[in-house]
Amino acid sequence: MTVLERATPEPGPGEVRVRVERAGICGSDVHILHGSNPFAQYPRIIGHEFFGRIDAVGTGVTATLGTRVVVDPVIACGHCYPCSVGRPNVCTELQVLGVHRDGGFAEYCCVPAANALPVPDGVSDEQAPLVEPFSVAANITDLTRVLAQDVALVYGAGPIGLTVVQVLKGVYGVKDLTVCDRIDERLDAARANGADRVVNTARAPLPAALAAAGLRPTLIIDAACHPAILSEAIEIASPAARIGIMGFSANPSTVVQQRITSKELSIHASRLNSRKFEKVLSWFATGRLKPERLITHRYGFQDFATAFDVFEHRPTECCKVQLSF
Repeated sequence: MTVLERATPEPGPGEVRVRVERAGICGSDVHILHGSNPFAQYPRIIGHEFFGRIDAVGTGVTATLGTRVVVDPVIACGHCYPCSVGRPNVCTELQVLGVHRDGGFAEYCCVPAANALPVPDGVSDEQAPLVEPFSVAANITDLTRVLAQDVALVYGAGPIGLTVVQVLKGVYGVKDLTVCDRIDERLDAARANGADRVVNTARAPLPAALAAAGLRPTLIIDAACHPAILSEAIEIASPAARIGIMGFSANPSTVVQQRITSKELSIHASRLNSRKFEKVLSWFATGRLKPERLITHRYGFQDFATAFDVFEHRPTECCKVQLSF
């Protein structure tokens, strides 16, 4: 990964050019860097969590120059079966900015006009790049049909796990929320973002900790994404529980069908977001979420190597890292 000088891109028909101001680093960016993302095409300008201002428009587009926008990285065809049933995030011709086509780690990025959403006045420049990771939380919580009375469990207190925690508490008002992780500092962050109890699974087996507290989760969301988690989640889940998974591991998960059917569990897979940006922007604007709590580090884009090193190798102190352009 390096910084290159390139010609300023020109927006095509139906596109706007965004002058990028801030962008967030995601775990999937690290996977692309190391060649372990199954979808990335190279060479690639990465970055799919970004904010800026419209500074040029292509033909057929009416937009006000200077408008503050966040960019939904999901580009769909609009006519395949998934698109027809409101699931553009799994479009058969899916393209994701920063993965299949150039993304937002650049001073300028051209995107479809429909993917550039205006940022309300009540949402700060620093909060805006966090719309994308919170849209991932919005997607999984919509699919799993969260209820305020749920006994909820979130695996993982990394950046995505914490977005889920905030949405469960700030939006849905879940009364009982447990978060598990293997790093104490991340569990401290989970408490600060709303978790009612935490379990360090490096010291205590999760099933035993839940049993000791008399808990059988009715909602389980896996934001840690290890293939062994699904089997455990099935065992500890309450009858009629919902389980949400977001991992992309190619390794198999061992599950017993009888345990799923006997409890009539629902298992929901979630990828990216299905047009959740407007919903998340409204949550930010009305103060239901506190996205700024997740930002721990800020760097100029020239310091990308340090930023990526901190994000990848210092999990005890790092959550979200933002680059400025």
